[in-house]
Amino acid sequence: MLIDFFFHLRQAKLKVSINELLTLLDALKHGVIGPSIDDFYYLSRATMVKDETQFDRFDRAFGEYFRGVQTAIDFTKEIPDEWFKQMLERTFSPEELAKLEKLGWDKLMDEFRKRLEEQDGAHHGGSKWIGSGGTSPFGHGGAHPEGIRIGGASKGGKLAVKVWEMRGYRDYDDSVEIGTRNVKVALRRLRRFAREGAELELDMHDTIESTAKNAGWLDLKLVPERHNTVKVLMLLDVGGTMDEHIKRTEELFSAAKSEFKHLEFYYFHNCVYEFLWRNNRRRYTERFATWDVLRKYPHDWKLILVGDATMSPYEVLQPGGSVEYNNEEAGAVWLQRLFATYPKSVWLNPEPEQLWQYRQSISVIRQIAGGKMFPMTLDGLTRAMRQLSK
Repeated sequence: MLIDFFFHLRQAKLKVSINELLTLLDALKHGVIGPSIDDFYYLSRATMVKDETQFDRFDRAFGEYFRGVQTAIDFTKEIPDEWFKQMLERTFSPEELAKLEKLGWDKLMDEFRKRLEEQDGAHHGGSKWIGSGGTSPFGHGGAHPEGIRIGGASKGGKLAVKVWEMRGYRDYDDSVEIGTRNVKVALRRLRRFAREGAELELDMHDTIESTAKNAGWLDLKLVPERHNTVKVLMLLDVGGTMDEHIKRTEELFSAAKSEFKHLEFYYFHNCVYEFLWRNNRRRYTERFATWDVLRKYPHDWKLILVGDATMSPYEVLQPGGSVEYNNEEAGAVWLQRLFATYPKSVWLNPEPEQLWQYRQSISVIRQIAGGKMFPMTLDGLTRAMRQLSK
């Protein structure tokens, strides 16, 4: 089995060799781990992967090979996991859904506190308690137009106001091989060349002219190479609904790192708040204050935000609206600061443009951005680069 696993990693373009495989086999032979898929995952990653930038690629390959094997990483939730085990699947009729009403931010938070104080056991299929499969605004796997998702993966409604769980995101892979050069071609519209650095490039015209004036004696003339001097600050939404757009986002990210010599990037989740991060595995320990980022990069930098802008409107408009923590200022305040600091800015959205009208949060962010939101299509990229070049 491990031989097939080894070749599967090679097919996923991971740089693994026979030496790493032998190290893994030796560790298993000496009983370094017990009979646990979690332990095997960490052992195989430690022995087979030499560069942490390859962790995400390894995770995807591992998941593909061991399809159907569930990992169980304990995130130590204060709310018992048993409350949210999916006991049933329900399909709600349009009449049932029509009866459900949004509570509003303040009432939603108050009701959630009450449920935590009063509930003492698991509930499934109900309309009040924290559980699964029902119409309660607290839990997962059911239906409600606005609520707090707890203890389970999203069912695709994308209506949760907060998410009660530790979230682990992956850095976007900047070594993705672009299947087409069109993305790079679109980004090249944002160019401003200048000669800088050491004189390493032959100036043919000046060399010929100087040699002619020198009675035929060769007189080489060198000039600095031409470089694209455009400076780009890229902020990338990661995790949650952006998982559906990883491939296209990685293609864009990889192309941008190839095309722009001066590129700085940071991550955020859903909306920009008080801090950003550069590495998703260390995002709780290595944070960068958004104020510091605004001060570090002057207003002549081009700002590109990448995200689907699909979230609860509270995440944009409400202090404390973040799904992960109680942000002091609303996301809209930080977005306004970004767009005010960087006059040359755009928002690239991987969501299909025909769906934008159905997402309230997209309408809000488009208004804040002054209409400078473009779809992540070739035509959208072309229009976005034209906007940044004005």
